[in-house]
Amino acid sequence: MSASDSPSVRRYQDRLAAEGVDVVRVTYPDLIGTDRARDVLLEHLPSACDHGLAFCRAVYHTSPQGDVVPVAGGLDAGLPDICVRPDLDTLVSLPWEPGVASCLGDVTDPATGLPAPESPRDLLRAVLDRCREHGLHPVIGPELEYFLCEPAPGSPRGWRRYSDARGVVYTAGLRADDDNHLLRTLRLLRAADLGVSSGNHEFDGGQFEINLTHSEALSAADRAFRFKSAVKELARKEGRLATFMAKPFNDAGGSGFHLHLSCEDDDGGNVFDDPAAPYGLSATARHAVAGILAHTPALAALANPTVNSYKRFGPDTLAPWLIDWGLDNRSAMVRVPPERGAGSRLELRLGDAGANPYLLIAGTVAAALLGVLAGEEPPAPLDGYGYDTDRSAMLPATLSAALDALEADTALAGVLGKDFTASYLTYKRDEVERFGRHVTDWEFTEYAYHL
Repeated sequence: MSASDSPSVRRYQDRLAAEGVDVVRVTYPDLIGTDRARDVLLEHLPSACDHGLAFCRAVYHTSPQGDVVPVAGGLDAGLPDICVRPDLDTLVSLPWEPGVASCLGDVTDPATGLPAPESPRDLLRAVLDRCREHGLHPVIGPELEYFLCEPAPGSPRGWRRYSDARGVVYTAGLRADDDNHLLRTLRLLRAADLGVSSGNHEFDGGQFEINLTHSEALSAADRAFRFKSAVKELARKEGRLATFMAKPFNDAGGSGFHLHLSCEDDDGGNVFDDPAAPYGLSATARHAVAGILAHTPALAALANPTVNSYKRFGPDTLAPWLIDWGLDNRSAMVRVPPERGAGSRLELRLGDAGANPYLLIAGTVAAALLGVLAGEEPPAPLDGYGYDTDRSAMLPATLSAALDALEADTALAGVLGKDFTASYLTYKRDEVERFGRHVTDWEFTEYAYHL
């Protein structure tokens, strides 16, 4: 039976029509986690489900500036198609865009019928399949920070921070948010069924943090992806810019993307908890910590995926630039919050907000799985304030170094997949090369007058 004859598709159509929806926006993430999409008129939804929506595969290889990077399978293959079919189980009406519902799309290669090699959502699915083979079911709670900006005509960037209020970390209300951006955004995100739980103003002016509820890993990635897209879209509707860039301002800190990770067994029990074990953490949890630490240099290529990412790090930034772990210690890269029992979990503080949620979660889960399979213990947890290079190794200091580490980490790359890893390395090394050729404002200010 074709999708056009499917009773389930007709039920979705009838439901959407009753809600006043006449357009379905089918979205999927590209390599950097930006949403790619097509609007489908409701009467054509069965055809989209049946035949799929054709996109050029090189959308995965297109830079933010519109350059098509020569990744294998794109330009060299004559710019072939990918096929995107609506995942109707993810349909939700958009409360800020009347008449429009949104759903995620499943991406396949028409030549093979298999998931497209660069598809971040399918990469995460494959990693989770590996976990299930070992009776592990990762649970993720995402926390994301971002800056809200307002137009600043005549300024070099064209944007300024929404607020320059200082000393307003962990606040809510009008004190640092005189237009109630956070409250309005939280309510709209809740209406979009994204599983947001809370939010607050963060450390720097115009910076906010919104937390999402814990869920199984694919759902968490889906919601984090849609969350980032929604926040940016809501800002655009108000003539503002919401940016998840790692460090957009010289005089402010960066924005993080922290992951809370736990694992359940086949019966839904938390396998990270063991009251009789060291630190109250099971062997599985400790091995997962060891795995994340061992594969951190490679993981940085996914968690800190831009040239700008590495400007977020440094002493006293509270961004973890050393490879360590600690018990309820926010200066450690992997923090173990104090809850135990069903709340036993790890918090990876490595990622910045610019990371693709699917790739960050896939890489973290893959590293943890490799640690569990290796069965090694982590070093002693960090005692006191961190950032001491005599005690802990440093992260890669540049995107280029992180990409080299990913290429060299054959175990992690093996779990992520050879084809994906090759495409990602090619795409990101092009970014490094383009940045290396670009003359920055800093260089002109530093040299032009004096040299």
